[in-house]
Amino acid sequence: MKPGLLSILLLVFAYILSACGQNSISGPSKEPFVVEDQASLLAALQSEGATVETAETTTQDFFSVKGQIVRVNGTDIQVFEFENAEAMENDASQVAPDGGSIGTSMVTWMDAPHFYQAGKLIVLYLGNDQSLRDLLNKVLGPQFAGQ
Repeated sequence: MKPGLLSILLLVFAYILSACGQNSISGPSKEPFVVEDQASLLAALQSEGATVETAETTTQDFFSVKGQIVRVNGTDIQVFEFENAEAMENDASQVAPDGGSIGTSMVTWMDAPHFYQAGKLIVLYLGNDQSLRDLLNKVLGPQFAGQ
């Protein structure tokens, strides 16, 4: 091997090693958030670049806990945080696949319902903003009920 080519290969190798070292020094790699509660949901949404602010509380008679209105990029979602995952699953199991009934209550929604669950949360979004639905799918997984 020619000395000039060997020098170039060594420089390229040194550059690659230094680039790898800089990434590890600058901080840990971006790990995806695991959504378990409202705080981790807000952090996950913000990590995806969303503007997030909490607003007033809300009540849905068919859920056993009060909810929190959260504005995501200016659009409201309802976040219901339960004491534990079992309590959340108990309420979630009452929601019909199309979201049209919950337990024995028939619901007339003002827009298309989309129900998500993660950890000890149920998130309800009423609307058809596809970018918001994509964001919720990304941080919470696919909806478990709705249209």
